[in-house]
Amino acid sequence: MDDTFGQASGLALTRTLRNAADLLDAHLIGPDRRDAVARVNEVYSIAITPDIAALIDPNDPNDPIARQFVPDARELDRLPQELDDPIGDEAHAPVEGIVHRYPDRVLLKLLHACPVYCRFCFRRESVGDGGSNILSPQALGAALGYIEATPDIWEVILTGGDPLFLSPRRLREVMQRLGAIAHVKIIRIHTRVPVADPSRVDDALIGALRASGKTVYVAVHANHPRELSETARAACARLVEAGIPLVSQSVLLRGVNDGIETLSALMRAFVENRIKPYYLHHPDLAPGTSHLRVDIATGQALMRALRGRVSGLCVPEYVLDIPGGHGKSPIGPRYLGDLPEGTRDGAVAVEDWQERRHVYVDASAKPHSTD
Repeated sequence: MDDTFGQASGLALTRTLRNAADLLDAHLIGPDRRDAVARVNEVYSIAITPDIAALIDPNDPNDPIARQFVPDARELDRLPQELDDPIGDEAHAPVEGIVHRYPDRVLLKLLHACPVYCRFCFRRESVGDGGSNILSPQALGAALGYIEATPDIWEVILTGGDPLFLSPRRLREVMQRLGAIAHVKIIRIHTRVPVADPSRVDDALIGALRASGKTVYVAVHANHPRELSETARAACARLVEAGIPLVSQSVLLRGVNDGIETLSALMRAFVENRIKPYYLHHPDLAPGTSHLRVDIATGQALMRALRGRVSGLCVPEYVLDIPGGHGKSPIGPRYLGDLPEGTRDGAVAVEDWQERRHVYVDASAKPHSTD
């Protein structure tokens, strides 16, 4: 994991940065922030790979990459509505390692470690460097047994932590065991590795992914176009050229991608690299993340603007993961509206991306009853 690559502030980095002293040595924080970052590190893990550190401009106090990975003292400010488990994993965990919210798919959480730790992570209370990070053989066996005994499960989503942070040997074993379950047809893997540690995407890792005999998708997480560096693009290309389709997931974050120029550039960069934009997540109510959250109205306005300026290939679905484990709901802008009473049957008001209203008559609509 700690291969030599990238530079931060002109210093060649050979290892992942994991504490306040590391960040100070790399010039990613100043001495005035060292104590505050150390206090945050007592609660939440730090990890910034050389590849990510190389993307940070230490001279920009508002650098969008730094906002995602460099700890901020505001992380210790917790609002009453923020939750340890904001999307309700625990409420839908029939066995350790499994989250089963929807009938036809489950999450399989293989580990609780990542190559980098995002400051907005919705699992920040459970993911990090403390304790045992990998699902035990007994727990993995029980989780796979649950999947095998539940024939409605069509898709298994590998998550954690970051499943591509596992060794190829461990990953191959999991993929082979899932491959032996006939009713599982799709395996989806959510990861930051192609962006955060692209050298891991080598022949051994790709070979492990292809060991299942199933259709495998990889969801690449990136939030700013600068994250798609040349090495990240090359890692994504290796996956695509191995026959593995890629989709994206991003989180809408204040000061990172909450401007239309940046969001457009990010979505175009995904498509240029054969990554289909999939989800734009509204930020979850994770503890200590209020300084990174935007309001829903801002997100809806951005989605409306995005639709008017980029190809349909570049438009993700803007979703909110409802607290308590109730699943994701689309929360994008609404384009259909009602017309005044007495208007012709089947007529609706349709807004375009510039909020201009137009009348559309649905010729297939059933007429209103006059009884």
